[in-house]
Amino acid sequence: MKFRKSLILASLLASTVSAYADINVGVTVSATGPAASLGIPEKNTVAMMPKTIAGQKINYIVLDDASDTTAAVANTRKLITESKVDIILGSTVTPNSLAMIDVVSEAQTPMISMAASARIVEPMDAKRKWVFKTPQNDIMMSLAIAEHMSKMGIKTVGFIGFSDAYGEGWSQEFSKAAGLKGLTVVASERFARTDTSVTGQTLKLMAAKPDAVLVAGSGTPAALPQKALKERGYAGKMYQTHGVANADFLRVGGKDVEGTFLPAGPVLVADQLPASNPVRKAALVYVAAYEAINGKGTVSTFGAHAWDAGLLMTAAVPVALKKGKPGTPEFRAALRDAIEGLQEISGAHGIFSMSPNDHLGLDQRARVMVKIENGTWKYQP
Repeated sequence: MKFRKSLILASLLASTVSAYADINVGVTVSATGPAASLGIPEKNTVAMMPKTIAGQKINYIVLDDASDTTAAVANTRKLITESKVDIILGSTVTPNSLAMIDVVSEAQTPMISMAASARIVEPMDAKRKWVFKTPQNDIMMSLAIAEHMSKMGIKTVGFIGFSDAYGEGWSQEFSKAAGLKGLTVVASERFARTDTSVTGQTLKLMAAKPDAVLVAGSGTPAALPQKALKERGYAGKMYQTHGVANADFLRVGGKDVEGTFLPAGPVLVADQLPASNPVRKAALVYVAAYEAINGKGTVSTFGAHAWDAGLLMTAAVPVALKKGKPGTPEFRAALRDAIEGLQEISGAHGIFSMSPNDHLGLDQRARVMVKIENGTWKYQP
């Protein structure tokens, strides 16, 4: 009888432990390499994410992919097979995130990317069903730039972007936006994230004599073409993408990036936004939390993309727990479904409302135009 009671007690204890199994969150970010200025604030932000959600302990396993596609894929496989994660957050850049899609879809593990390209979640198919992202799509930001250029009286544009999926995505989407606003792209060049010179590309851009130049890069490498153009006396308007919205870009670009226009998430200029802005309050919450740990002026839009990924996960976990236990295929599937069903989640970058055909869920409230003035960001009403 005592033996039987012991078995029953052991069974009950086992079921209790199983019911309260930890949720493992796998994270791969570009904390080193060309995209380090993006990945470091993301890594810092992961450390701020909740350690328990709905009574469940959350374990974060954070790996560095060194801005390398192969490493990002290897990290993803390791997190899924060895750490048995329930969800993947990352990666930092578009090429890495695109390469990870096959891995997470095969393992049927939900993933929230912190990279920008719309191709990460579009077109929707069986693989992208498992993938979500938090940064604004390139078409949304391309339209913001094209609209601003049109208002500034610009007619011709020179384009130079990364020679990878990020640059190509921007080239395609900006070409569409430019056409809608009557702009003509008179030159289109590419450069690698690791290049140290863009002399040839700069000469071609200068020869085309565009009214404005758009640099489609991210992080500190995006300063290279602009510095080269300034050195050769280019006096037209300069535009960058939301991929440069951090203090490191300002530091590296220095006086050569003064006067630059770019679209950005509201979090970049949260304290300058009018009280009526629907994103201001949530953005200021993140700014205050991040700067309390890392210092005044350290916040960046990239860390906020990670913050928003954490908010989506936090909102989805309680729903998923009703349908499955952490560590099981049922829980991962339920977590995917829960993220897809989220509505009106207030993030640092915008208001997220997901759907089966929209795994970003942001609208025009998620963008503002800013200008670099005196080494800082100035909101452009």
